[in-house]
Amino acid sequence: MSSSVSPLAPTNVPDMPAIAGVRLATAQAGIRYRGRTDVLLALFDEGTTAAGVFTKSKCPSAPVEWCRANLKSGKSAKNLARALVVNSGNANAFTGRTGREACKFTAQIASRAAKVKAGEIFLASTGVIGEPLNAKAFDGVMDGLVADAAPGRFLDAAKAIMTTDTFPKVATATAKIGNVKVTIAGIAKGAGMIAPDMATMLSFVFTDAAIAAPALQAMLKEGVVGTFNAVTIDGDTSTSDTLMLFATGKAGNPRIARAADPKLKAFRNALNAVLANLAEQVARDGEGARKLVEITVEGAASNASARKIAMSIANSPLVKTAIAGEDANWGRVVMAVGKAGEPADRDKLSIWFGGIRVAHKGARDPSYDEAKVSEKMKEQVIPLKVALGMGKGRDRVLTCDLTKEYIAINGDYRS
Repeated sequence: MSSSVSPLAPTNVPDMPAIAGVRLATAQAGIRYRGRTDVLLALFDEGTTAAGVFTKSKCPSAPVEWCRANLKSGKSAKNLARALVVNSGNANAFTGRTGREACKFTAQIASRAAKVKAGEIFLASTGVIGEPLNAKAFDGVMDGLVADAAPGRFLDAAKAIMTTDTFPKVATATAKIGNVKVTIAGIAKGAGMIAPDMATMLSFVFTDAAIAAPALQAMLKEGVVGTFNAVTIDGDTSTSDTLMLFATGKAGNPRIARAADPKLKAFRNALNAVLANLAEQVARDGEGARKLVEITVEGAASNASARKIAMSIANSPLVKTAIAGEDANWGRVVMAVGKAGEPADRDKLSIWFGGIRVAHKGARDPSYDEAKVSEKMKEQVIPLKVALGMGKGRDRVLTCDLTKEYIAINGDYRS
């Protein structure tokens, strides 16, 4: 966790509401960090349903495998949750049998302390990959966590799961299901090794709505596409990507069984707003970032093609370093478009930085003004737009610039 807060950090942190049926506690277990909390426990009332999406890495962490095993698929899946245990400082990834045993031991400790079934406990870990997790560290704090758990402690929860993050990430929204008001609250962590594929580094969202697990799963899987999966910091997908949604059912609305139920429209919009807010905060906290970059690709052959081209631009070290240097180097954008392997025509291509068109129809824009563009590039948020002229496909992704600080952070990460 950095001592210097990102200049892109949100200026207003929302007052996080309590979610009925959710209690939170944090503790210092000394897993890697000293003098700060590094364990989060969330306790859920009986009947809470759960959904999750996880990394598509072929080398997933032990907690990811644990959560997948506890989440059943299908229309009749109940997927009940009574507790969530998260630690920072150690990812429990690439730890073999030792990692699996650490998950089992952690669940046993939590099961005994909270008096719930191990199969209804979910786990997540974030931090260094390849080092064994000393799960015995949880044994000294778990009883205290259960005793101290209380509603509404989302900001404390977000702080406990930080690694190289410079600020805690929280978001909230409300909606109505029928005539019943429901509340959503979410936390996230992530600043590096961010190129999500079905999830982000770690994010947990909670609601008091009464929604069956299959409906939750469908909405979460859909919602992640344009939010967390449309963010990249460095093009590297984590072994630990975990995004989970828990619904306690305490709001009192009639239980919703199907994601397609029209009564879920407002809830779906609110959920997507929370996911989008958290995803943008991850982009704003990119390791060493000084600029948030919003990349829009339009006129592509398809939406999928637009996404691939946008990601090619967003993951280009040359594009990202040019933006860090406040240089509207459209030549690097042309390079990134061309290497994406998607339909493109050099002589139809137009590019904008900060709303100013710098290139048009395969050449520098005739009205290009270096001074005007340079002034725009000094701003903290840089919109970058590419028009391909190939079709109606469109997409938008978020990234950040690439600075010397990113190298410093990652060069010293295990030191």
